[in-house]
Amino acid sequence: MPIKPQELNRKLLHLLALLMPLGIFYIPKLTGISDWTPAVILFFLTLGSITMETLRFRYPAFQKVFFSCFGYMLRKEEDKITTGSTYIIASALICSILFRKMPHISFMVLTLFILGDAAAALIGQSIGRIKIGKKSLEGSLACFIMCLVLFFIFPELPLLLDVWNGMIPLPLIFITSFAITFFELFPIKITRKITINDNLIVPVIAGFCLKWLYPFF
Repeated sequence: MPIKPQELNRKLLHLLALLMPLGIFYIPKLTGISDWTPAVILFFLTLGSITMETLRFRYPAFQKVFFSCFGYMLRKEEDKITTGSTYIIASALICSILFRKMPHISFMVLTLFILGDAAAALIGQSIGRIKIGKKSLEGSLACFIMCLVLFFIFPELPLLLDVWNGMIPLPLIFITSFAITFFELFPIKITRKITINDNLIVPVIAGFCLKWLYPFF
């Protein structure tokens, strides 16, 4: 099955989202400014995104303009619900605060989710055959493999893992990769009608996996 153009555009946009983990880690490291600075920037980005979502839901004219600008990369159902981009910006904000003293964790989990989710969607839509709910086993395997590959690239990035002596324990690599893949495939449900968006919660879960489990390895 060919990949839908809007899905391809959507995933290309996700590459721009990599600026968030890059900013969270490298802006304070390279400039010497406060480690709260990325969180402040992300707060205003989140606020702006929420404001835009609110305006388009309340005012049809604004919705029309919004879709004329961004409709080519939105899924059909997103005309009535909050877009994934707003959730991922909010997730980056949460990670930048929760892991402020461990920005390498924010960098890793956001990068893992952004690229892992993109791999899952593109592979799932193009060759996915074994369906699991609305997603596919092939897409989930692509997400898992992407996470594993990234974990072996991270030690090569400058400064990133200096506090961990340039190494990530192998069991932690598999546990975190599995956690991202699992919760990307099976979103957390509060009630039958209320589900926590995976763009919001998966990076946070993965971050706590790295933070809490690293001392054991």
